[in-house]
Amino acid sequence: MHQLKCIIVEDEPIAAEILEDYIRQVPFLTLAHKLTDAIYALDFLQKAPVDVMFLDIHLPGLKGLDFLKVLNRRPQVILTTAYREYALDGYDLGVTDYLLKPIQFNRFLAAVNKLTFINPQVAPVMGLEKEPLFRRHVFVSINKKNVRIYLDEIIYVESQREYIKIVTDNQAYLVKQQLSDFEALLGTNSFIRVHRSFIVSKARIRTYTSVEIEVDGGAIPIGRNFKDLVLRALEPPIS
Repeated sequence: MHQLKCIIVEDEPIAAEILEDYIRQVPFLTLAHKLTDAIYALDFLQKAPVDVMFLDIHLPGLKGLDFLKVLNRRPQVILTTAYREYALDGYDLGVTDYLLKPIQFNRFLAAVNKLTFINPQVAPVMGLEKEPLFRRHVFVSINKKNVRIYLDEIIYVESQREYIKIVTDNQAYLVKQQLSDFEALLGTNSFIRVHRSFIVSKARIRTYTSVEIEVDGGAIPIGRNFKDLVLRALEPPIS
């Protein structure tokens, strides 16, 4: 498997250790280096380009956002900070995601699942588009292991109190996670929330009415508060 090479730019030792631990748990990430300020990071990147940078905003000397503004060839950037108010500035600079401290592992997974793999043979050529080298997937924690689930195999997800049941082509997974957190991992292009307790793969919808959706695994109710949104998303545009 092609791995994404990462650096951590963080002056807080505990925060850096947490990120390092998280990176080691994700098979497609590998840590190249940890640095404590932007000047060291700039020097490192000039000598050894990487794919991903986890960047703290409040660094000594040159701040994280100012560092991004002067960096000519940026890797994919995930910002880390304890302050919400810089999120908009970060997205204006084209960052992949914005993580608030203390960073939870499920939120970290949501961020790294947004990263794009680049074909290493064409990456140095400016202007070429990024080419996905893998099927879209998420990692979920089951029995203290991080299990890969491919998005195109998911039929629907059901909330069961503090757990969710992920129903796929091959089996069902019971995961201790909130449905809203898992929804953030999935994104909205391929999946739709149809009920407070259900998320459905759009590609797996066979038929639907105003009250329910039929998928490969059976009938899923459409919640009253979700009805208008669901019907707008599924009904073909009027020509």
